[in-house]
This record gives sequence, C-alpha cells and structure tokens, in this order.
Amino acid sequence: MARTTTNASTAGTAGTAGSSTYEGFSAEERAAMKAHALDQKKAARRGTAAEKAAEAERDVLAKIAEMQDSDRILAERVHALITANAPALAPKLWYGMPSYALDGKVVCFFQSAEKFKARYATLGFSDLAKLDDGPMWAAGFALTEVTPEVETRIAELVRRAV
Repeated sequence: MARTTTNASTAGTAGTAGSSTYEGFSAEERAAMKAHALDQKKAARRGTAAEKAAEAERDVLAKIAEMQDSDRILAERVHALITANAPALAPKLWYGMPSYALDGKVVCFFQSAEKFKARYATLGFSDLAKLDDGPMWAAGFALTEVTPEVETRIAELVRRAV
C-alpha cells in the first residue's frame, strides 16, 4: 500500500528530514473502490431477489473468466468448492473480487494474485466467518495450487465459516 502520513510537527515543512507526505491510494486500491461502487450501482438496479442472485452469480463467473489462467483456474475451483460446501453463501462481487455472502454480508472472498500484484492468490474470510480458534486464528490463506488436500481444507473452512 502506497500510503504515508505527514507528521503533524513537520506539516508544511516539505523537505525536512523525517517528514513525509500522504500519497493517497495505490492504483490497485482506487480500481478496487471504483469496482465496488459499480457493483453497488448494478445490484441496486436489479429486480426480484431471485433475479439479483442469478445476476450476481453471473457477475462472479464473468469476473473469474476475465482472470489470467493461473488465477482463473484457482478461482473456478474455489467457487465450485464454496458453492458445493456452503450453499447458504451467495456469490457476489465485492470490490471487484468474487465473494460469498450470508444475508448480504461477505463471509469469504477470492483475491487474485494479479489484482494487487501479489505473488499468490488469497482466500480471505471476514470477521463474520465463524473460524474463531482461541485468541488468534488465520483469516486469510495464500493459494498457489488447489490439490486434493487444499480442496478438503477449503471445504472444511467454508462449512465452519457459516
């Protein structure tokens, strides 16, 4: 993330040692926020609940289809695992990413490696996911490949999340 802050004591003294300026959001962050705004507008225009759900799933599948091969293969598998193992979760776009919501609130999401120029894709869970395990637990998982063991783990996580 390309954010820096200005130290209050050095504000207005550009060039002073130790001072920095706020650079704003990265291009990737701005693109994600714009995608989120478009997703919200599109969702607001839809008709019945069934039409909204069907269109939201089509949007997710279209977004997955646009991904680079490595991310697309992972996202397709993750989508299939989530929809099969947690049918209560409804697919929807969230900040331009495939996500899965319960009662309209995102529980988990797939973030492609390409989206934020990361070296791996991520399966992330919001605070609504019931993954609590003592005083500390994972809320995001790096994905480089979906093996049978990874499939089992994803299925277990999404079932537990709801």
